Amino acid sequence: MPTTIQINESTLELLKKIKKDLEASSYDEAITKMVINESQKESLAGFLGKKSRKDIMGGLRDKHDRI
Repeated sequence: MPTTIQINESTLELLKKIKKDLEASSYDEAITKMVINESQKESLAGFLGKKSRKDIMGGLRDKHDRI
């Protein structure tokens, strides 16, 4: 069942670009593809393992760079 929704002009332009980029035949298909693609991304939670913040941040600046 088709439904009408109100969106801003800038949102429509983005949706048109996404539709073209995804080679979708309709806005509905573009939105569906976009949602499926986004939901299949892997989380990066735990990517750094069990390192502490001190270990991660430790090498970013040397002693001479500190204020």
